[in-house]
Amino acid sequence: MRVIALLLFGVLLLGCSKKSSPGPPEAASLVFPDKDSECTTGSDLNDTTSEIEFKWIAADHTDSYELRVTNLNTNITQTLNTSAVSAKLPIEKGEPFSWFVRSRNTEVSETASSNVWYFYNAGSVETHTPFPAQVVYPENGASLFKDVNNEVTLEWTGADVDGDITGYEIYFSTENPPVDLIATITSTNLEQVVSVSADTTYYWRVITRDGEGNSSQSGVFSFKAL
Repeated sequence: MRVIALLLFGVLLLGCSKKSSPGPPEAASLVFPDKDSECTTGSDLNDTTSEIEFKWIAADHTDSYELRVTNLNTNITQTLNTSAVSAKLPIEKGEPFSWFVRSRNTEVSETASSNVWYFYNAGSVETHTPFPAQVVYPENGASLFKDVNNEVTLEWTGADVDGDITGYEIYFSTENPPVDLIATITSTNLEQVVSVSADTTYYWRVITRDGEGNSSQSGVFSFKAL
């Protein structure tokens, strides 16, 4: 009887000591360069390039991070993998960039991505092109029900280091890329109501213009009306 009790106790101990399954990594919180800012702290490498240190806050259940930095003018992306919460990259002066961090855990296949932030790397330019507009609603690729009026409200955000945005042009259609200019928005109320039909996929993009004649074009966003 005593032997059986000891065996049962050993089984319980093994069960309690079994390692629990790791959770998926969580998204990192970005720190620097600041969102929608001009970065002036880079170390000069030459006349056209400076080195920027990117920083973020550690994420739970994460072994390593993948830093991705994209030049918005050339669409060239630099990628760097690290287990630290900062990394340095050489990037072009006077150019706009987007950046984000992807969290990884070697024990699970899932990854998690941070928000995407825009910034300018300081250079000799005196005026800056607006950052591309970012979608707020509907989320890109979403499926959603139209309202009782058969309408959906598009929402986005815009930013410019110089703070001189003058307006937004909204292109919207069932074609990809969208070809119909449906509105020009000059107010700070960044939304546009559109009429839709059920079981139809729509595409839209935003062109942002500023007081210096500069403009930027967002990516193409899509959603399906139900």
